[in-house]
Amino acid sequence: MFLCVMLSAAAQPLMHDLPQDTVMHAFFRVQGSEAHLLIRVPLDLLHGISWPTNHGEYAIEDSQAAVNQAVDALGHAILIWQDGERLTPTISSGRLAALGDLSFANPQTAAAHIAQPTAAGLKIAVDLGYLDAHLIYPIRPAAAVFSIQSRVAEDLQDLSKLTVQFDPDGNNRGGAMTISAQSGRVALNPNRTQAALGFVLVGMQSLLTNADSLLFILCLMIPFRRARDFGALYAAFVLANLISLAGTVAGFAADSVWFGAFAASASAVMIFFLALGNIFGANLQRRRLWTGLFGFVLGFAFAKLLAERLQFAGAHSQIALWFFAVGVDLGTLLAFALTFVGLALILRGARAGPIGIVVLSALVAHASWHWMIDRLRLLWQIPWPTVTMAGFYHLAQWIFALLLAAGAYTLAARRIERRWPRTPSLVVD
Repeated sequence: MFLCVMLSAAAQPLMHDLPQDTVMHAFFRVQGSEAHLLIRVPLDLLHGISWPTNHGEYAIEDSQAAVNQAVDALGHAILIWQDGERLTPTISSGRLAALGDLSFANPQTAAAHIAQPTAAGLKIAVDLGYLDAHLIYPIRPAAAVFSIQSRVAEDLQDLSKLTVQFDPDGNNRGGAMTISAQSGRVALNPNRTQAALGFVLVGMQSLLTNADSLLFILCLMIPFRRARDFGALYAAFVLANLISLAGTVAGFAADSVWFGAFAASASAVMIFFLALGNIFGANLQRRRLWTGLFGFVLGFAFAKLLAERLQFAGAHSQIALWFFAVGVDLGTLLAFALTFVGLALILRGARAGPIGIVVLSALVAHASWHWMIDRLRLLWQIPWPTVTMAGFYHLAQWIFALLLAAGAYTLAARRIERRWPRTPSLVVD
């Protein structure tokens, strides 16, 4: 049934045939034994409905049957669950609204607006208004986790968005989130366990799908053969990454295109020079510094990903932050382990000596060289940020945090070295 609210992009592939407005707005309220979904859908998304028109405008007097059809379709296209049990609306109503209508400012005015009949003299040009709908679901009157999924205009994928504000107790105290047709099922009010496990997986996925991270770890490990050599490198990466991740989420980093381009360029530069270091002779002590710097830079990129997903943490943003960091650390550990095994299989026999190290490192250097040139070219084209006192203050805070972390790491590393001295494991012929 939800197919009637989908726009057929395959049949209308031209850009001007795409909807001009693809964002729906909704309130989801829990009141006793009922849940209320108030949703505003651009009529531009409802081409599957046979709307009566007259000279380029909707025929309001003859549109009630089409409104009922569209509301029923929304009941099948917007999916709601209570603790995993699919809910079905038992009461529904809707009406058309003009483009400049402001009744969806809050759920109270939206509900009052939908309860009123559409004015007979209302003028709405085709595709330039809204369908406002009110769907009521019977629920169990107990604490529960509610989930939502939008299947409206699925063919538009991420272009079809639903911004929904969740109100768990009718007091307008809930948070808002934006999902798309590709988001799948999303919890509106996840509990602590759900938030923790969800963001652990997000953190692992962020690390294991980040090409810079994987190439850096590969380059980092090419010259070494013993698992114990990676402990200090892993600790340096985790500590530096956590500092920049937490600091950025707390608002101590610049939120600009220039800063993002700078971080991406710095990442490519470090991979390139690390690969050169492999070719001309790697040093484990210096490698710790490189690893810490890379983890620090990478934390800014991960912080941006985390900021985009924090809306799905509900009231558990702090839990999301720390468990996202745990996920990144687990993903890093898994990447180290898989790379260690992979290198052990590749660099065997005649390839186990310096020749294998040089060949692999040259391949990494070649790839990172192209990344570096492309990103530096882009960075050069972006206007430099304005220097301010606030910027100097944030820079001083970052420097202090890095020095403090580096001091603590150095003291801990020296103590470990004295207690468990290591033997060189760099492969030489």
